[in-house]
Amino acid sequence: QRIKPETVKFANEQLMDNRYESKGGISNDYGERANRDLIVTRGAGFRKEKNKKKRGSYRGGEITMQSHSIKFTD
Repeated sequence: QRIKPETVKFANEQLMDNRYESKGGISNDYGERANRDLIVTRGAGFRKEKNKKKRGSYRGGEITMQSHSIKFTD
């Protein structure tokens, strides 16, 4: 390995977990429904499923304008 995991230091605790579920916020929104559908898709089929979600007929849930950004002090 090029990077040794024991030497990595995180600027923010939220960066330690990169899963969709760890972001917090409201549930049953567009992103959560898309995540549930796409998390089981692997390989070349992912592109097909992703494009299906982008079509106008997909009813995923509420689209929120909430930001989950992390501000750095650098």
